[in-house]
Amino acid sequence: MHNLQMVDLKRQYLKIKPEVDAAIQNVLESSAFINGPEVNRFATELATYLGVKHVVPCANGTDALQIALMALGLQPGDEVITPSFTYIATVEVVALLRLTPVFADVDADTFTFNIDSVRNAITPRTKAIIPVHLYGQSANMAPLLALAADHGIPVIEDNAQAIGGTYTFPDGKTVKTGSMGMIGCTSFFPSKNLGGYGDGGAIFTNDDQLAETMKMIANHGQKVRYYHEMVGCNSRLDSLQAAVLNIKLRHLDDYCAARRAAADFYDRAFAGHPNIVTPYRAPYAYHVYHQYTLQLKNADRDALQQGLAKLGIPSMIYYPVPCHKQNMLKAFGCADAVLPVTDALQDCVISLPMHTELTDEELGFITNGVLSLLQ
Repeated sequence: MHNLQMVDLKRQYLKIKPEVDAAIQNVLESSAFINGPEVNRFATELATYLGVKHVVPCANGTDALQIALMALGLQPGDEVITPSFTYIATVEVVALLRLTPVFADVDADTFTFNIDSVRNAITPRTKAIIPVHLYGQSANMAPLLALAADHGIPVIEDNAQAIGGTYTFPDGKTVKTGSMGMIGCTSFFPSKNLGGYGDGGAIFTNDDQLAETMKMIANHGQKVRYYHEMVGCNSRLDSLQAAVLNIKLRHLDDYCAARRAAADFYDRAFAGHPNIVTPYRAPYAYHVYHQYTLQLKNADRDALQQGLAKLGIPSMIYYPVPCHKQNMLKAFGCADAVLPVTDALQDCVISLPMHTELTDEELGFITNGVLSLLQ
């Protein structure tokens, strides 16, 4: 059996090695390392996959969120509603732009926005809402989009953990995550469901003007070289990463299916255990399991994690300190935010290995290890 890892990128690469190696060699031979044809090709293919008009590639997922907020023309002090139970990048860009983060709680079952908490967080100063499709499952977008529309607030989807997932509206229409808000953002960090071999990100929209603005912001605020119309940044997806992502995009649906199969194995093994709550699969979402995250009940998480490590089984806590309690946000006075579900989750969640190459033997070893430690 292989040494267990949270994400096994080497085995995944070996399965597509000829395709990836050929794509990289083509870039090397063309020497078009920045804004080469592979970047435009990837943007076009990803737009088709997601069902959106525009994809703007950029350097990473954090930049994607920052560029999205910049494109909306928000001003210092404008409020942006985000979950606190998310990776810090979602909130970091809000603070970086001197906007004001306002936190809404999440549901204990889906780990995504609680719509009533979002409703209660809206004020006349609210200028954007950022739902996070956490761990691979879509937030419940229909009521959120309706609420945002009622107040004239743009929605920016943080889709860094759920690319390949879908959401089904009450009328039966099914769409890809990242395609529903005014803007969608994602990361191509190597461990993501669609990951490159370095940093990368992208922004999605159906709005022609927003797309043009975001392209300019990502390119030093210029449309014509050396003529800078606005303050921008330097955020580009390089051609080598685009070449890799072009290959991996063709396998994304298979990757998502493999993750779901691993989750099925975990679910069966842990079913009915008094100390384990397995990840909830919302009826409106096609969960693509960026992470497989358990909630522990009446169990010692630290002891479990230490015991797993002794068995050679990695695990992670996503996230041990929610955003509203992070030192970097003290100036916003949000440490006392009332987020009971978020506060509870920080103490009970634990994520097990989840990737496309897990075998039944490995999954059996992992689940037996967990069960033996929770007797």
